[in-house]
Amino acid sequence: MLKIYNGLTREKEIFKPLDVNHVRMYVCGMTVYDFCHLGHARVLVVFDVVYRYLCRIYGQDKVTYVRNITDIDDKIIARAQQNGEAYNHLTGRFIAEMNRDAAALGVASPNVEPRATSYIGPIVDMVQTLVNKGYAYQGANGDVYYDVHRFATYGALSGRNMEEERTGARVAVDESKRDPLDFVLWKSAKPGEPQWESPWGAGRPGWHIECSAMSTQCLGNHFDIHGGGMDLKFPHHENEIAQSEAATGEHFANVWMHNGHVMVDSEKMSKSLGNFFTVREVLTYFAPEVVRYFILTSHYRSPLQYTQENVAGAKSALERMYTALRGVAPANGDDVGEYGVRFFSALDDDFNTPEALAVLFEMTRDLNRAKQEGDNIGAARLASSMKGLGKYLGLLQQTPEAFLQGVAAEGLADAEVEEMIARRNAARKSKMWAESDRLRDELKVRGVILEDAAGGTTWRRG
Repeated sequence: MLKIYNGLTREKEIFKPLDVNHVRMYVCGMTVYDFCHLGHARVLVVFDVVYRYLCRIYGQDKVTYVRNITDIDDKIIARAQQNGEAYNHLTGRFIAEMNRDAAALGVASPNVEPRATSYIGPIVDMVQTLVNKGYAYQGANGDVYYDVHRFATYGALSGRNMEEERTGARVAVDESKRDPLDFVLWKSAKPGEPQWESPWGAGRPGWHIECSAMSTQCLGNHFDIHGGGMDLKFPHHENEIAQSEAATGEHFANVWMHNGHVMVDSEKMSKSLGNFFTVREVLTYFAPEVVRYFILTSHYRSPLQYTQENVAGAKSALERMYTALRGVAPANGDDVGEYGVRFFSALDDDFNTPEALAVLFEMTRDLNRAKQEGDNIGAARLASSMKGLGKYLGLLQQTPEAFLQGVAAEGLADAEVEEMIARRNAARKSKMWAESDRLRDELKVRGVILEDAAGGTTWRRG
């Protein structure tokens, strides 16, 4: 029975979808003005696992996963102007790069991926509804603001004291707001910026209203799960609740999920701090599946400490799993047995991926034992179970050879490795031990590890 920690109630709750025949989840996606960094990768991987597991429970055809794209906001406009390019050309480039990174990490495409600029009509309609209901007003500067005072439960998600927030708010030289915490729904046009027509004049949407319009348009006014990074809880998700529930008169999302920050030197990884590593930078050092494994070694709600050593540890663990699978033909089917009970119990407990990985690691140990004892049937069953369970984490779906030998990149090509191994085998056959050792050591220096066994020599990239 699946339990999920609900950020709104601050408790683990048994997950009960509004409709067992249609589970609906919305996740705040990327603002596409730059390359994705490891913090973005965590959002992608975490909710990919959530989606995979929901599909296991309810069936893939009964789960709708929406992950939006923010393709218009202040940062996008500023970057496009800085580059001297059209905003939609900039966003088009980085959407393609985002998709490339997601595919490398084994992240499945969501069922729906709405872009904010495709929902201007629904956004304008929602703002108009809020104005009509007295929840929004147009300021002297032409912007339309949400009146936070009008929403009685504002602050329930974040648990913040609004009077303290109000006292500490940095109010710009903008006397158009009635309250420092009021937030913009529609921004009046500025020269040279993208703009659309509205009842309040030409302009563009504020960031928060974009997600309310996209989520309700794609999933309905009331849906099951809303997710995103911890940094979005306030003010973004708080504002989404206020404007959505005021506009529709319905409860917005039943369960709120937030993944923890990626940390570097005890600070949150972010572009504003300049301490971020892009996904493609990390992938120059580590295989994509290693990075995915690393992300899953920490519970999604906990901080994830990024160091080269921590990712290297994930690499070693994954290599042990694939090495155990090497040379074993998995049995047909996914007979997961008692391992599966513990694996699924871990994921049922608020998607506890570290515990699920521990089960896979135990299976690795038992598979190695079965191989050593010559238990081919037991080994085949274990290999099948490991791959069957691993798919719910997006792991262990490659052949062992493909993972362990990796991609040549700037090192030796596969054919060169095989040629050097053939020369070494010939030297060993002729008892030219010095030459054999020299070739082995040269391969090691160039990142190739040899493993001699009774059946011959296999290799992997170290």
